[in-house]
Amino acid sequence: MNVGSLIKESELELNEKFKELDEVAYQNSKRVLEAFQTHHVSQAHFSSTTGYGYDDLGRDTLEKIFADVLGAEDALVRSQFISGSHALTVALFAFLRPNDLMLSISGTPYDTLHEVIGLTPNNSSLMSFGIRYDQIELINDDFDVDKIINYLRNNKVKLIEIQRSKGYSSRKSLTISKVKNIISKIREVDSDVIIMIDNCYCEFVSTVEPTMVGADIIVGSLIKNLGGGIAPNGAYIAGRHDLVELAAERLTLPGEGREVGPSLGINKAIAQGLFWAPSVVASSLKTAILTSKLLEKIGYEVEPKWDEERADIVQNIIFHNPKDLIKYCQGIQMGSPIDAFALPQPWDMPGYGDQVIMAAGTFTQGSSIELSCDGPMREPYIAYQQGGLTYEYGKLGVLKAVQELMKKDN
Repeated sequence: MNVGSLIKESELELNEKFKELDEVAYQNSKRVLEAFQTHHVSQAHFSSTTGYGYDDLGRDTLEKIFADVLGAEDALVRSQFISGSHALTVALFAFLRPNDLMLSISGTPYDTLHEVIGLTPNNSSLMSFGIRYDQIELINDDFDVDKIINYLRNNKVKLIEIQRSKGYSSRKSLTISKVKNIISKIREVDSDVIIMIDNCYCEFVSTVEPTMVGADIIVGSLIKNLGGGIAPNGAYIAGRHDLVELAAERLTLPGEGREVGPSLGINKAIAQGLFWAPSVVASSLKTAILTSKLLEKIGYEVEPKWDEERADIVQNIIFHNPKDLIKYCQGIQMGSPIDAFALPQPWDMPGYGDQVIMAAGTFTQGSSIELSCDGPMREPYIAYQQGGLTYEYGKLGVLKAVQELMKKDN
């Protein structure tokens, strides 16, 4: 089987789909450019602060830009956030108080939040502070509207959490239209509940973000979509001004909040990453769609299909056996620019209940806007592929992975 020929054949069939992605990237680029121009960005904004980080002009201006781009009142964009999961944790501890009730309406959150919430016991969890938790499962990959509305009528919920991306599950990721619909339904019965969206992997996939359709707060990582592969770390919390202020005081300390936090020379990287992000996200989506088309052609089960509406940059390949999952991830590693010589193996990764295999030959550790692929070693053995800084590099990585997958066993 000539994988190169199959890729060329697939690309011809994907031409119109790729044009649609280019238009989305154009519209998002326009929004980013206008935000930079509105806030008069200059070389002065790339200066660095140290120590306490008082009066960091670049940091403060970047947060205004992010707010504009995301359609939010305010934004907190900091390198002091270690990850998207850390930003989610800061937000949850900022908004919730003892005896408050948190409700997830997209099922069980991502693995790294299990100890944060207390689903896996931890003495520092939300539950250990007396915060209550409940969840409602999705039905047919959409919100269970009747059950959610009934629950809200019978319980005083402080915060509703929605995870748009699928995480390590087999469900579909949640499109902006589904999010918009459930927010409108929720507001019919509760105008006060905080609606918080885990927006990781989803930014710039469409031209609309959850804060534009009624979400109170959204959270994401800068080593995913909005960092454009250039931001070396960090995350954001964006939305209502009062909630962003609460998050800032939980990230640093009450009374100082967002006034402290040195940029340490990172402003330019964050700004440039955001500037590149619409194009990089489009490249990641093209890589994902090619993967879906190609792997389906050679007989594997994929989700989403190449022609389905996408909510994030993640592509599932369902192998139904551990051997193929390992081989595919190893092939992605071989097609990477960094540590291509390494051979990833399943391991006990912190924060996860199962062993995980992770291929990430990335310039920034853990950066999943760069081509990467991982999956837990459990049924049905799904590879979760994401990223691709350019479509060309993404295609080369997938080519190598499929070639490795198709090799005969020695």
